[in-house]
Amino acid sequence: MNDKIIWYRHHSDRDVAVQEHLKGKHREHCLCWQCKQFFPDEPELNCKIARILFALCQIHDIVTPVWECPVFTPDVE
Repeated sequence: MNDKIIWYRHHSDRDVAVQEHLKGKHREHCLCWQCKQFFPDEPELNCKIARILFALCQIHDIVTPVWECPVFTPDVE
């Protein structure tokens, strides 16, 4: 795999690496963004899994899209 790796300034003012073709694609690949239990503007209201995962992402300046989830509830709006 020879995907081009780029570096950019992440939200915490820390430089992070990402495969160039995936930069900015997190929402397209993350099941949370289609879940009724996800509140991106109020993370304290998220399900337990999303809260823990978000905390891990903040601590380590990583992005972890969720592709599978046992508590997913479709947001049918």
